[in-house]
Amino acid sequence: MAKQIKYVLLLLAFSGLAACTSHQNNATGTDFKKGSFGYDLAFLRQNDSVVVLKSADGAQSAIVSPRYQGKVFTSTASGDTGRSFGWINYKAFGANIDPHMNAYGGEDRLWLGPEGSKFALFFKPGTAMEFSQWHTPAAFDHESWDVLFQDEQHVLLSKNMALQNYAGTELKITVGRSISLLTRSETEKILNLQVATGVNVVGIKTNNNLINRGKIAWTTSTGAPCLWNLDMFTPSPGVRVIIPYDEKAAGKVATTDYFGQIPPDRVSYEHGELFFKADGKSRGKLGMPASRTKGVAGSYDGINNVLTIVTFDVDPRAVYLNQEWNTTKDPLVGDAVNAYNDGPLADGTQMGPFYELESVSPGAFLKPGETLSHQHCIFHFSGQRDELNKIALKTLGVSINK
Repeated sequence: MAKQIKYVLLLLAFSGLAACTSHQNNATGTDFKKGSFGYDLAFLRQNDSVVVLKSADGAQSAIVSPRYQGKVFTSTASGDTGRSFGWINYKAFGANIDPHMNAYGGEDRLWLGPEGSKFALFFKPGTAMEFSQWHTPAAFDHESWDVLFQDEQHVLLSKNMALQNYAGTELKITVGRSISLLTRSETEKILNLQVATGVNVVGIKTNNNLINRGKIAWTTSTGAPCLWNLDMFTPSPGVRVIIPYDEKAAGKVATTDYFGQIPPDRVSYEHGELFFKADGKSRGKLGMPASRTKGVAGSYDGINNVLTIVTFDVDPRAVYLNQEWNTTKDPLVGDAVNAYNDGPLADGTQMGPFYELESVSPGAFLKPGETLSHQHCIFHFSGQRDELNKIALKTLGVSINK
């Protein structure tokens, strides 16, 4: 609670400040190999006045975009020539606004949910829940956000929104997010581990807040929004998503049919471990309820030898919202963590390929002036395989060999 209050006070204190000037660099994309952080930084600087968070030694960096909805576009653990960890959809920049969704990419983007259900934010009241009627609200799809504060390792952004849900409720919202580039010691403290000297690591912490700025309380009758972090990464044939879960908890382990049933050769779960193939070749999404998840998920790319860990707030006693494109299911029963693998659509077209790790806050059943907060962190590790295995065992409880 104290952290929530501190964040809100900081948000208000800096509300009158103009956006700070970002770091500048004269490099062009051709100076760096595609797939490197330097290439992506040069590309994004051609389209946006990006904010670059950088460690004291310059090895760890992250790119945050005010113009593109406060996204963390990408990060690196080894300087400009190092691997760029976020997925960026280069072809989306400069294109006409898509009425459904503008998929610019991003290692961590912040949306609001629910997407579907009778409290959906992506469908107008009374419309059919089908793709032709699906529209991502402009405030977190293609409108710019305000920078309220910035220094070398932190940036604070906000956005005022006025949204209407499927039930017809008008929602006046202020969303704020504080993004921090973590030091090595901060990463070790959060994950309760020690990272070997030869392992490259970058960590990003996001504190996301949602304030009810309207005159009515959000209830189970009016509907309520939720905070939704979505992390987009580049797939390979060697990527597997891992989500540990509580074997003793009651109820369904996972929903695996968001976009049709995921084939059994792509997803499996037993003995407290869920595995999901994330190669960008078959479209599918799964989710796990708050009663099952342990507040951590990850992926391992066996080809590029990259271990990714995400941690997030979870409250098994809270109400999580259903996000499915369905108005008959209970809107107050939903998932706290999701994973998505991109793949070709029925007509053969494909947005990516990419894959996603996602976390969702409980429903924001708030009175006017109240705040809901959700913390979501991303960590990338690369280095000797046996050292990455130690990190996987400590954080996920699973060997990368498995």
